[in-house]
Amino acid sequence: MEQINLAVVGASGRMGRQVIAALNHSADCKLVAALGRANSESEGIDSGVLAGCGANGVKVTADFSILETADVVIDFALPDALNERLQAYQNNSVPAVICVTGLDNDSESAMHSTATKLPILYAANTSVGINLLSALTEKASRVFGSAADVEILEAHHTNKKDAPSGTALLLGEAAARGRGQKLIDVAAYDRNGKDQIHQPGSIGFASIRAGDIVGEHTVYLVVAGERIELTHRVANRSTFADGALRAAVWLTQQKSAGFYTMNDVLGLD
Repeated sequence: MEQINLAVVGASGRMGRQVIAALNHSADCKLVAALGRANSESEGIDSGVLAGCGANGVKVTADFSILETADVVIDFALPDALNERLQAYQNNSVPAVICVTGLDNDSESAMHSTATKLPILYAANTSVGINLLSALTEKASRVFGSAADVEILEAHHTNKKDAPSGTALLLGEAAARGRGQKLIDVAAYDRNGKDQIHQPGSIGFASIRAGDIVGEHTVYLVVAGERIELTHRVANRSTFADGALRAAVWLTQQKSAGFYTMNDVLGLD
C-alpha cells in the first residue's frame, strides 16, 4: 500500500511530538506537514529534531496552505482556534482526526458541521485500551442499572489544563448511556463540602494532578455488598500516538463525509 501523506497539527506540543516520533516506525504514513502557532519558538525548526527523533526535513510552519499536500490530519493542538482549523481542513478537503479535549459547545457543533462536508473523527483518547474500557463501562452500567453508584477517578500530570479529563467524560457518557441517562443531567463534579449530599443515580468525578502521571482512569460501579472497578493505566504516551495513526489510516479509507469515533475504528459499536 502506498504511504499516506500525514499532517500533524500541534506539532510542537507533547502529543504532536509523540506522533512525529511514532512516524519513524510507521510503514503506513509519512509526515508531509508539521503545523504550529505563528511566531512560536518552534516555528522553522525541523520537526524531527523537535520530537527528539532526528532530522526529518519537515519544518514546523504556521502556513495552513501546506495542507493541500496531505491526505489526512492529526490535530493534537489546543482547543482555542479549533473552529478556524476546521475551516482550513474543509477548505483543503482533508479529513481530520481531532484529538482535542476541553471543547465547548460551539467547537463541538463546528466539528459536527464540518463532518457534513468531509470525514471527521473525534477521539478524546486514542488509546485502544481506553476505548475498550468505555465499551465495558457501558455494558456494566447497563447490567447494574440505576441500582449502582458510579464514580470516575482520573489522574494526570500537573500540566494538564482540563479537569475532569476528556477521557473521564467519555467514560461518564458511556456509563450514562448504559442506563439510559444523559450525562449532562446526572454529572456531579464536586463531592467536597459538608453540604454536598450524594444524589442517587448521579455519576461522580474526581481528579488528581500530580507529578508526571501520563493517564490513569478508574470507573467504580458499586451496589450493596459488591463493586466492580474497571481501571486503565498508560505508561507511555506512544500509546496515544500509535492509536492516532491507526485512526488516521482508517479515516483515509472512508469515502463519505461523516462524524466518526474510535469505536468505528475498532469495530466496538
